Amino acid sequence: MLRPVDLKEVTMDPFKMIGKEWMLVSAGSDIKYNMMTASWGGLGIMWNKSVSTIVLRPQRYTLEFIDKSEYYALSFFGDNYRSALNYCGAHSGRDVDKEKESGLTPVFDAEAPYFSEARLVLICRKLYKQRLEPNCFFDPAIDKQNYPNKDYHDTIIGEIVKVLKADE
Repeated sequence: MLRPVDLKEVTMDPFKMIGKEWMLVSAGSDIKYNMMTASWGGLGIMWNKSVSTIVLRPQRYTLEFIDKSEYYALSFFGDNYRSALNYCGAHSGRDVDKEKESGLTPVFDAEAPYFSEARLVLICRKLYKQRLEPNCFFDPAIDKQNYPNKDYHDTIIGEIVKVLKADE
C-alpha cells in the first residue's frame, strides 16, 4: 500500500532507479491517460525546488497527455514488474490497452495517474518544457548516435509535489 511521505524521508539512487530499474511516466485522467517506460531522466534541485527531469520524443503518445496536463507521475517498481515495464516501453497506447496487457492497476490521483503496484511514486507539477536543439550539443557524436531521425526529445522539468511510498 502506498502512503504519502516527505521527500526527505526517501533514500534514492536516481542512477539506479532511472537508468537500471526504469520508471513509468504517466499523465491524464480517469477518462483517458497513458503511460510509457523511461530510462532517461534525472532528479535534483532547480529554482530552489526538488525536481524531476524527463525527456520524451515528440512521437510518444504519453507526451500528448503531459502537454494537456498540469501534472505527471513517475512510478518506480520492484524487479518483479520488469516484464510490465518492457511491455509499456515497447507498445504504444494508441494501438493497445497497456493497462490490460501489462496487468498494472492505475490509481487516479487528483493530479496524475500512477500505479498501485509501484514501490515509489513522484507526482510532479510541470514547470518548464523545451525541445533539445541539435546546435547545442558540444559533442556532435551524441546527436549522430541518438537522433538519426532528428526526433529530438522534449525536456520537461517538474516540481516534485507529492511522494508516495509502499510499506516495506
